[in-house]
Amino acid sequence: MVDRRGALAQDGRRAERLELRVPTTPTQLPAVRAMAGDLAIRMDYDLDSVEDLRLAVDEVCATLAAIALTDEPLTVVFETTRSGLHIDAWVPTTEGTEVPRDGFGWAVLQALVDGVEAGPATQAEVPGGDGSAAAVAVISVDKYLPGHSPSTLGGSERNVSVAR
Repeated sequence: MVDRRGALAQDGRRAERLELRVPTTPTQLPAVRAMAGDLAIRMDYDLDSVEDLRLAVDEVCATLAAIALTDEPLTVVFETTRSGLHIDAWVPTTEGTEVPRDGFGWAVLQALVDGVEAGPATQAEVPGGDGSAAAVAVISVDKYLPGHSPSTLGGSERNVSVAR
């Protein structure tokens, strides 16, 4: 589903939203990786960044599949803007389930994207959720296009030095 009526992105343009729901089986998760790669190519990311996104999405899917309730789907929501790609991925879990953030996979994920957050939430708090209080685990990642990262825009908390 593509939602062109979504909220305005930070750059004033409406974000386009694509929602993908797949079973958390090893045979279906490559579809999410393919979707991430296709979107990145269409957004003119360089080839290294496209591969980084594919690998990051693989890691997100594997992490969430490991903690998902049996027979529950993985939901991935891609939002494209002029500044880059934001991805929210989540699975239904039992109450209090935490997303593992202490392994090698998490370190790799942090290295591949510009921003990553994870934790427990409810279906009412995630994009594409059913609005209920049912527990989910969510991982959100951001990958900015070159020149669009907030760190390159010079925030007040950053000491940005540019050699000319």
